[in-house]
Amino acid sequence: MTTRFPRPSLAVVKVGSSSLRGPDGRLDRDQIRSLSAQIVAARAAGTRVVLVSSGAVAAGMGLLGLERRPVDLPTLQACAAAGQGELIHEYQTHLVGSGLNAAQILLSQDDFVRRGRYLNARTTLHRLLELGLVPIINENDAVATEELSYGDNDHLAALVASMLEADLLLLLSDVDGLYDDDPRSGGDVALIDTVGDVRDLDLGSIGGTGSYVGSGGMRTKVEAARVATASAAEAVVANARRADVLVDVLAGEPVGTWFRKHPRRLEARRLWIGFALSVHGRIHVDEGAAEALRARGTSLLSVGVTGADGTFAEGDAVEVVAPDGSVVARGLTRYAAGDVSRLAGRSTADAGREFGPSYRREVIHRDDLVVLPG
Repeated sequence: MTTRFPRPSLAVVKVGSSSLRGPDGRLDRDQIRSLSAQIVAARAAGTRVVLVSSGAVAAGMGLLGLERRPVDLPTLQACAAAGQGELIHEYQTHLVGSGLNAAQILLSQDDFVRRGRYLNARTTLHRLLELGLVPIINENDAVATEELSYGDNDHLAALVASMLEADLLLLLSDVDGLYDDDPRSGGDVALIDTVGDVRDLDLGSIGGTGSYVGSGGMRTKVEAARVATASAAEAVVANARRADVLVDVLAGEPVGTWFRKHPRRLEARRLWIGFALSVHGRIHVDEGAAEALRARGTSLLSVGVTGADGTFAEGDAVEVVAPDGSVVARGLTRYAAGDVSRLAGRSTADAGREFGPSYRREVIHRDDLVVLPG
């Protein structure tokens, strides 16, 4: 039988909240047992696994007797603090019983935004894998503020896959994969087997709302797949409760929706700029500038800028937006928002004459700019 891809040496596996909560509202211990057994089988077959596991909030909801996910941040953080210990203890119990050990890692957005912390986290994770441990990662929800508001761990898992240069990102959820329309619509829908390029998808037809337990959605999974495939990793979205789902996906069997990897990996710094940094604003450009960026990867010059919005400062990450509203690129701006606005449409020579020699430079240098694949 032809397989989708060779067995990965390293896979990042993400499992969502809705897949880890049982009918009684507490952590689904049978599901944890099943996932742990599949991780053990994967290791025996030659694949190292990094697990990005949601479920702390869901576990805390059960412990605190809450039926629905709280909407206020303090209660969400309390749920995460109460549930994280139960979550990691359950994984550790089953892994230790099979001769493996878990290593808990809590990450926040800052661990990807700040370069030093990013490199530290990468070194630590590589060392854990060298020591034969199974890293289990979650967002640091008990003290973070933005993570719980932004939602599920899909993006975190994609950034970890990129950081570690993993061969595969597997996103396990409560759906079988990506459909050609919203399966909740009641109409005729079909599961998409393979996505060759995320740019070919109609994102408008992809749902963005998560379940009542989790906070993600199919749109976040598609975005995560875009990050992973740009990192030259295969990506698969599949149902966490399918029997032996992890074992079968790692064997290359046609399970769920497969997003094919890009043939060339973006260099690490460009991946960091393009996908890890928080965006602080937008720089709008004319069609000529947009085409120059897409076709030739040039620097962004002020003559092609039409405006800016946001409150960004020099050195912040911004999006570059074409006239039709599509995001062409992300990059590190060399000017604050106010300066970008007053430089809009001027050549660098004119800007230097009018505002001084320090303005004879690019708005975003090509070394600090990433043209997005979709």
